[in-house]
Amino acid sequence: MPKRVDHRERRTLIADALMRVAAERGLEAVSLRHVAAEAGVSSGMVQHYFRTRDEMMTFALSVVHEHHEARIGAAIAALGPDPAPRALLRTMLVELLPLDEARRADGRVALAFLAYTAVRPEVAAGLHQETVGLLAFLAGQIRAGRPADRRVDPDRAAVGLLAIVEGLGVYLLGGHYPAETALAALDAQLDLIMGPTDVGVGRDRD
Repeated sequence: MPKRVDHRERRTLIADALMRVAAERGLEAVSLRHVAAEAGVSSGMVQHYFRTRDEMMTFALSVVHEHHEARIGAAIAALGPDPAPRALLRTMLVELLPLDEARRADGRVALAFLAYTAVRPEVAAGLHQETVGLLAFLAGQIRAGRPADRRVDPDRAAVGLLAIVEGLGVYLLGGHYPAETALAALDAQLDLIMGPTDVGVGRDRD
């Protein structure tokens, strides 16, 4: 009986190889040939699953998002039932920062993809929708958790918060900041948006 091929597994194998090439050698090194060599498969197999470089990049980014979702889900579950909005926000955003090797690898690929899509708006369409959804979630948590006397526009605050996390991620990847500096900056921004919290509350996870 012929062996059943797991196409999702093969696509993920190839995307993981693409991620390693992009993370270790830069986006300019990403090609069908280099990805095939890294994955240990033929160029023909890569072309069977991904007709273009754009398709490879888009799928690789979806793998990064799956990694993010798994880490965020586990971290939020550890908070217990019904976490406070600020604690949920901080936990989620900390998981997006490249504070360990797994997150750094994903962060390098995500950064490369953003640069790649800067001149390819058609490839960025899916990323745009995910950003809209993320901003809506952040705004909802800000709206639910900010004190009644704090005059903050949740939608604008969400945009600023995401921009700060993305910027911190870039500087962390470049080695400009230690983790402690990035986490302190994130906490300071959360203080501005949602009011200060007790020292140590929701600030001990990296």
